[in-house]
Amino acid sequence: MTDNTTGLWVKEIKIDLDGCTGCKSCMRACFVDVIRWDEESRRPVVAYPEDCVWCLACECACPEQVIEVVPEIPAPLRSSY
Repeated sequence: MTDNTTGLWVKEIKIDLDGCTGCKSCMRACFVDVIRWDEESRRPVVAYPEDCVWCLACECACPEQVIEVVPEIPAPLRSSY
């Protein structure tokens, strides 16, 4: 499992590399080039986590569901009571 700390909208991007099949779907889905491909390990890498825009395309594209994008909530959510 890789953990990558990010910036504004995203707290971290987790990829369970043990469950990853190397299909490259997450890399192809990432239009801001946050997820790159490591040819040596044949696995995705979170190369530029600070550029993530929290679109969740990588999560949706992953057929194995091994990617989790954790949002950074800037303020506590108010109770509805």
